[in-house]
Amino acid sequence: MMARVLLLNPSRWGRGITPIWIASHTAVLKSRGHEVALFDATFFRDWAQNENAFNTANLQYQPSAYESLVRFSDTPVTTALQAKLDEFAPDIIFWAAISAHIHGEGEYAAIQFGHDLIAQTSCPAIKVCGGLQPTASAGETAIRFSGVDYFIGGESEFVLQDFVDAWQSGEGLDRIPGLISRDGTDIIEAPRQQIISDLDAIGPYDYSLFDDQTFLRPYCGEVVRAVDYELSRGCPFTCSYCVETVIQRYYGFEETTPRGALREFNRYLRHKSAKRVFEEIVTLHNEYGITLFRCQDTNFLTIEKSTLLELADLFDANEMPIRLYIETRPEGINPSTIPLLKRLRVDGVGMGIELSTQGFREDILNRFSNQSAIVRAFMLLREAEIRRTAYNIIGIPDQTEESILETITFNQALDPDNVTVAFFSPYLGTEQQRQGAKKDYFLDYEYDLDSQLRTMTHHSVLSASVLAFYKQNFVRLVREGLDSLSALKRSGSLA
Repeated sequence: MMARVLLLNPSRWGRGITPIWIASHTAVLKSRGHEVALFDATFFRDWAQNENAFNTANLQYQPSAYESLVRFSDTPVTTALQAKLDEFAPDIIFWAAISAHIHGEGEYAAIQFGHDLIAQTSCPAIKVCGGLQPTASAGETAIRFSGVDYFIGGESEFVLQDFVDAWQSGEGLDRIPGLISRDGTDIIEAPRQQIISDLDAIGPYDYSLFDDQTFLRPYCGEVVRAVDYELSRGCPFTCSYCVETVIQRYYGFEETTPRGALREFNRYLRHKSAKRVFEEIVTLHNEYGITLFRCQDTNFLTIEKSTLLELADLFDANEMPIRLYIETRPEGINPSTIPLLKRLRVDGVGMGIELSTQGFREDILNRFSNQSAIVRAFMLLREAEIRRTAYNIIGIPDQTEESILETITFNQALDPDNVTVAFFSPYLGTEQQRQGAKKDYFLDYEYDLDSQLRTMTHHSVLSASVLAFYKQNFVRLVREGLDSLSALKRSGSLA
């Protein structure tokens, strides 16, 4: 008799997202013969917060027909979840995990939102969580989310597999590497597991649990069939605001260069083989009609060039109507990588500007990205007719309103095809989270974090109302110029 495992996706965005961890964990669990089901909270009207409408209204997204094509349930989400629990009768419920999908879209807050949902239901199943928060601070997280029985730090595919196998066979659980358990009021941390050095070992990722409408995605005014996808995991850089540093530290990668890079990054960066990537893409295209692959890799162009060239060869030999959207650092865009991106069917590239002042980026954010390299990258991509998205952040501790205005002006000079702006979020375990709490911008721990929908700041330098104003008007000011700033402030009651 195999175990029954329910995966829970507590996304509140009300927009189709395919969390990569669901596909990877499903693949591993099914390979051992376990029965796996999914409860996806995305399309419940009383739970969704409609991120798509919010960011369309502020011009971050182009208008599309997306919301006319998806169906929302009027059943209360907890009623539907209870019905799923009663029907499936899981032995184990699992939610929140680490993958390449770490930059937003709910992965950080998934542990809290899942905990909130499960707390309103009744089920005797064992509750297990992974993700960024137990990776950053196992003890604090176990205390904070008392309704969870076990936690997993770091990558959890094989830890969860070992946990489910051990539970099913009646073996002891507590010494499984990577597992965090309770003994009364004591928190017990087993030795940490090894990093997954070969992503092919996970097996072909399984997207079969997702409802069909989850594959619909607004993209540059279109509605396309898309998935979130990873070719690789890891980033060689150590930006002080990024949750990547939490994972680096968990696995013992802490020695850095003066320019903000890991000294042993080759051991930390991992990727699938070109053959595995190609096979997964073909399967997703043929079986689910996927045409856009939203690659969530932290830095796409740090994948070994030989692997990308091999993948390009496979694409060239097998024509498919697909596109890739990737994220990478501006310094990776140069005359030699542009042809490779074209061969890889890259339609769009997202790059972190964060803010315009190079000194602030380097001294405060530990992000060494040269201003001229950013300008050149946007120019080269424009010439190659590859869409360019500029990622910006507002509300970083010590940032000023003048810095926001300078960043808007810099975006005007870059003239990206798309402009996004996120609220700074104090992710547990990052240096900027610690600094933000120390300087009283944020509490030591903030609930309900969502870098797209809300700021949690309570600081007077850049207040929540000021940041909300710039979130609402950032793209408009980039496109129309700063001449309208005073009028916009007056109309928004922000003198």
